[in-house]
Amino acid sequence: MNPRTRYVLLLLTFVPAFIRAETPQQPAPLQPVQAITRPRNPLPPEAASANIQHFSFIAYGDTRGRRDGEQVQYEHSLVMDGMLAAIKRLEGTEYPIRFVLQSGDAVVDGRDPRQLNVSFVPLINRLTTEGGLPYFLAAGNHDVTSAENLDSPERILGLRNYLQMMVNLIPPDNTSRRLPEYPAFAFGYGNTFVVAIDSNIASDKTQFEWVKAQLEGLDRKRYVNVIVFCHHPVFSSGPHGASHVEPPTLALRTLYMPLFRTHHVKVIFSGHDHLFDHWIERYTDDTGIHRMDNVVSGGGGAPLYQYSGEPDLSEYLRSNQAAKVQVQHLAKPGVEPGENPYHFVLVRVDGENIDIEAIGVDFGRGWQPYQTNKASLRDSPPPQH
Repeated sequence: MNPRTRYVLLLLTFVPAFIRAETPQQPAPLQPVQAITRPRNPLPPEAASANIQHFSFIAYGDTRGRRDGEQVQYEHSLVMDGMLAAIKRLEGTEYPIRFVLQSGDAVVDGRDPRQLNVSFVPLINRLTTEGGLPYFLAAGNHDVTSAENLDSPERILGLRNYLQMMVNLIPPDNTSRRLPEYPAFAFGYGNTFVVAIDSNIASDKTQFEWVKAQLEGLDRKRYVNVIVFCHHPVFSSGPHGASHVEPPTLALRTLYMPLFRTHHVKVIFSGHDHLFDHWIERYTDDTGIHRMDNVVSGGGGAPLYQYSGEPDLSEYLRSNQAAKVQVQHLAKPGVEPGENPYHFVLVRVDGENIDIEAIGVDFGRGWQPYQTNKASLRDSPPPQH
């Protein structure tokens, strides 16, 4: 072999190593995702809490930040400070906070372990250790991508990271409250049953049948309150709603809402739109008139959105005439992002009654989405004559 040939061969073996060294994102997939620390005060087995009728929990969503992968999420930190203060304030009262629901989009790109490890997991560890509470995350499109194909390589990567991060918090695959290999799960505490749905794949029949079986198998004498949380809202007046109906929203309306009416779901918590929006659906069945609240809470730290218009629900109402469905927009977001602050929702369970309190942080202190910051999720009984 002549010297020139040797030089070419050395160059070819050297260049790829040089490129790998100068590409900072190349090693990222090899970095394991850190598991969130187990809660100091985990939920007891379902049977052990059967007699509990009074407690609180927190619902919020959309925590992804502008410096994910570089720093701990700043805006989410403000919300976390507020939640920890509320946990401490209610500790020892009749309505202690027992768990936290997050409706998705933990970071900008859940496929990147650095974003989770650097920016998100340290904050949630504060919640599970300092606050001591169980934390439950529904899968958002930024977590597992918006791919509807379960075999999508991008979804598989995001889902793998999600499951590694949540391994200490959600029910394991081999239990009845978990759909194996999905980020769909359920749990019961006191008189309340909670179901998490991966709304990115809302049209998936396997997940739908699992949720249906969970609801059909409930002891409704015990579980008088059924709560659902997922990423995509059923109704929204933000940029992901209004005149635009995304496929997951359409699937939720078509597949899940009739199921939820059948089983008298009380509240659906969602996010996706980075604002606060509150809708009420009233419907009638052979047991009377019922109410289902849809609360959009996406103020966990992601860039804030604003009111974008009313959705056209005419087809939805027509297709559900048999149930006499009516939809009321109870609380609308502001027309400017600054009118929709970072926030979380404090939910109080008082037997069969549920009340919520929207708590703004930072510039949102004193925020009043209902011309107060509290709402009761029940209709007043008709006056007696």
